[in-house]
Amino acid sequence: QVQLVESGGGLVQPGGSLGLSCIASFSQFTFYRVFWYRQAPEKELEFVAAITSVGQIYYGASVEGRFTISRDDAQKTVSLQMTNLKPEDTAIYFCNADRMGWDPLWGQGTRVTVSS
Repeated sequence: QVQLVESGGGLVQPGGSLGLSCIASFSQFTFYRVFWYRQAPEKELEFVAAITSVGQIYYGASVEGRFTISRDDAQKTVSLQMTNLKPEDTAIYFCNADRMGWDPLWGQGTRVTVSS
């Protein structure tokens, strides 16, 4: 069964903004830390941002200051607000949720293309 679903991807011009959402369908979401990763064509998976169950936030160096991660446990949603997008942000963005002692969960990904 599908447990994490990403949405919000699309085509945006350089300098533009886009918001991604990751919606969970499993219980006890509040205990999970949630990550965003991305994979550009012919490149390895790259860490983008993370938010822990207590709200600690981490960003990858390439997005620090431009991307903002947040969570709404009542809605079982983690959002990634992306601003000042660059062509090098083009990638498939994946949501990952994990919790100690449990198997990690992955979404199917959402494609972001930054191009004029």
